[in-house]
Amino acid sequence: MKGLSIVVVSVLLLVGCDVNRVYEDNVDLANRVWLEGDVTDFTVELDDASVPYTIYANVRNSHNYPFYNLYLQYAIVDSTGREVKKGLENLILFEPKTGEPYGSGIGDVFDHQIPFLQEYYFPDLGEYTIQLQQYMRRDTLEEIHSVGVRVERAFNE
Repeated sequence: MKGLSIVVVSVLLLVGCDVNRVYEDNVDLANRVWLEGDVTDFTVELDDASVPYTIYANVRNSHNYPFYNLYLQYAIVDSTGREVKKGLENLILFEPKTGEPYGSGIGDVFDHQIPFLQEYYFPDLGEYTIQLQQYMRRDTLEEIHSVGVRVERAFNE
């Protein structure tokens, strides 16, 4: 019984520390390959359009990833299919001169959580799809394990 109490308290502390998170999900890529035409979709339901949000790209890559950066094309689409925002971001995964990886890692796999939209106001409440696509101008981008999105309120509650 004591062990169960410790687990419950630990889970509550972990969940309680992340009060600004509205959404987070990651998609594993087959064979650690992100094909040029593959678009990953993440659907988030927003109940408050009056507050700013920060949107992060989650990237998990191996140390063998062949570049120091990742060009990421994104689009935000509302529930009617209308594109409300799009852009191209240059995510830096390794220190360009030394090749040292950024992010946190175990072994040769590194996790990055990089903001690509800060203080962003969604036009309305409701459902939005955030689409991510690699834009490295290579048909096959190897050594990307997974990609994801995190959406959080841009202020502390």
